[in-house]
Amino acid sequence: MKAFLLPVAALLSVSAALAQTPAAYRIEGQIRGLRDSTVRLAHYFGQSQYIVKDTARIDSGGRFVFTGTKPLPQGLYLVIPPTARPRYLDLVVSKPFFSFQTDTANYVSTMRVTGSPDNAVYYAYLQQRQRLTDEARAVELQAQLRADDAAKQMARQQLAVLNRQAATLQQTYLAKNDSLLALCLIRAGTDPVVPPAPRQRNGLVDSTFQYRYYKNHYWDTFDFTDERLVRSPIFQRKIDRYLRDLTTPTVDSLVRAADLIVAKASVNNELMAYAIWYITSQYERPRLMGTDGVFVHMAETYYLAGRMPTTDSSTVKTIRKRVETLRPLLVGKPFPALTASDTLRQAIDFQKIKANYTVLYFYGPTCSYCRESMPGLKKYADEVQGEGIRFCAIAVDNSPDAWQAFIREFGLQGWVNGYDFSFRTNYRQQFDVLKTPTVYVLDANKTILARALPAEQVPAFIRFQQQTERGMARK
Repeated sequence: MKAFLLPVAALLSVSAALAQTPAAYRIEGQIRGLRDSTVRLAHYFGQSQYIVKDTARIDSGGRFVFTGTKPLPQGLYLVIPPTARPRYLDLVVSKPFFSFQTDTANYVSTMRVTGSPDNAVYYAYLQQRQRLTDEARAVELQAQLRADDAAKQMARQQLAVLNRQAATLQQTYLAKNDSLLALCLIRAGTDPVVPPAPRQRNGLVDSTFQYRYYKNHYWDTFDFTDERLVRSPIFQRKIDRYLRDLTTPTVDSLVRAADLIVAKASVNNELMAYAIWYITSQYERPRLMGTDGVFVHMAETYYLAGRMPTTDSSTVKTIRKRVETLRPLLVGKPFPALTASDTLRQAIDFQKIKANYTVLYFYGPTCSYCRESMPGLKKYADEVQGEGIRFCAIAVDNSPDAWQAFIREFGLQGWVNGYDFSFRTNYRQQFDVLKTPTVYVLDANKTILARALPAEQVPAFIRFQQQTERGMARK
């Protein structure tokens, strides 16, 4: 009996201790329209990711409670319903104890908050902004229904008034000196107000003034000392807009812009680490071809130089290997030596191929995407035959028999066809062939003009290069 009583007594002691542990946070919610399900609480990590911190059960009346013994880091949180519809609900978490009520019909307009000055201010702002947006939509709809000039003029005047009211609303919140997190979030997401462009000495208006002013003051309202902003979507949004819309899409310009963002964020390790990580991740496989030099710069300048505030040795090792692969393959670099033989097992000297443009097509003979893209590329090659464009197809896997069958099937006998009979070339590591097909375009000097170019874009890319060269020649 004693052997049984001791564990029970110990268990009761532990249970009593847990019962006495005070809650570090308690958020009571009610979302009318939800029932008998679960809901999650998560904070943003940039715009495209979030980190779940708690889960609660929704009762039949839409009520639930998030509570725990570990404090929640401050930031902008999401209440995530069990399905994608209705959408996520934002909450400003700065105080550990508060409650709210809202409705799935409209989270913003029906929101009522108790015990959280941050959410009271945040939703007051959202509600006023939503009212102006709804009025603007109604004016635009009315203008569509009435196509006469008088109606259009009236609509323009009404929209101008609403725009001025929106600007006044924005300035009202920017002028508040309170340190509430809600105000910090509102300010951080606000665009600079651009004054009218001045006239130059010749009397003409400076057409570049507004762009330059906007870019130079873009970060004015973002508080880089406040680490809570990393737990919001705002920092990522501003980085994206600054790099994609306000910066010339060349490696040199993007590198300067990236370094400027990191320098501004360096006053706070969390924001700095996020800026380095996010920008680096965006340019390893960039949306705009030829800008992966930004990845190499970020990797070498911050990760490999030990300036990334938070990382681990395995990450650094992975990044170093990636840099070693990409550095010699960047646009503007001479294409590295390639070992391959033709169908007679004679070594191919790619440097001796005479052409204004050389298209290198790395493929797998049984790869479905390769088989889909080859007919279009072959058709283009036939059309430009004799125009100084050579095509080289290099098989990266399968047997020599499958390689030669592919050549015969698609009629590639007039191409330079290569295969590594020694099986010693690591195409993935040496030429970044992570998937097939992978296409390079080289100039007459075998300098890389394009890498990882979709096969269907080869004709347009070469036409653009030809037009650019002709335009430079005329100058």
